[in-house]
Amino acid sequence: MLTNVPFDRVYLARGSTDLRKSIDGLAVIVKECFDLDPFSPSLFVFCNRKRDKLKILQWEHNGFWLHYRRLERGTFHWPSEKDSAPMHISPRQLRWLLDGLTLDQKKAHREVTARTIL
Repeated sequence: MLTNVPFDRVYLARGSTDLRKSIDGLAVIVKECFDLDPFSPSLFVFCNRKRDKLKILQWEHNGFWLHYRRLERGTFHWPSEKDSAPMHISPRQLRWLLDGLTLDQKKAHREVTARTIL
């Protein structure tokens, strides 16, 4: 799915979003509500009220991608709407979310920064 897609950041729209919106409607939310640039090399992730559908908005070169995921069973562990600002997460956390896990994996291996060996 998003394995070979270049992006710098991932933003989650907290709470629920009306997923009847398409590319233009979601881009307006990114620009007007979040005060972010929808043309940046970022992924903007939106979830419906039932938390069983996601849309991911992404700009690439000369057009938008709109990725859509619908679960047949279960729900996404989506953060509640504590404030209107989007939540910045890592690509690793996005993978957890898409796999049905919470954003805070207590049992996951810690990230290791490689050091040079002399």
